[in-house]
Amino acid sequence: MIDLYTFTTPNGRKASIMLEEVGLDYTVHNIDITKGEQFTPEFVAINPNSKIPAIIDRDADITVFESGAILIYLAEKTGKLLSTEPKQRFQTIEWLMFQMGSVGPMFGQYNHFNRFAAEKIPYAIDRYKKETLRLYDVLNTQLTKTEYISGDYSIADIAIYPWVAAYQFMELTLDEHPALKRWYEIIKQRPAVERGMKVPA
Repeated sequence: MIDLYTFTTPNGRKASIMLEEVGLDYTVHNIDITKGEQFTPEFVAINPNSKIPAIIDRDADITVFESGAILIYLAEKTGKLLSTEPKQRFQTIEWLMFQMGSVGPMFGQYNHFNRFAAEKIPYAIDRYKKETLRLYDVLNTQLTKTEYISGDYSIADIAIYPWVAAYQFMELTLDEHPALKRWYEIIKQRPAVERGMKVPA
């Protein structure tokens, strides 16, 4: 049994989609970050960085935090969605790291400065919007070559999808990135993705 500590953010949804895709039983613990629940001593004991998601694998007595690490852990635990063939494996990990190092931080900063910052700073909004659209370009170019991000459907797609799925919330469009839009529509229709995107309820 997996205990999943999560909230309704793109990073949180990566873990729930993965759990749905690999078919592991899990219990959801809602950590409401709008109320500061990520800073409670109980949660800090699970993740010292006070970020969701995190998991505890009760069967193995292993705790994992950071969403990318969770995806790799669950892939290796189940033998699903991460190839063991070296070239394919590292292509998938490359795109996972692309999400962790670029897509998440840049999309997140754009969304923060555009929607939530108390002071509207045009320079910051423009900077992060341009970088977000550049990353859309990178993904679109890749997806003109392959059906999924790194060839076969994998943890790279699971990592990137919730961030792309937030495009309307971010006041953006996918219309100028047709390959990315095609990929988004394909992933959106996967039953496990539909279920995972609704966690926590």
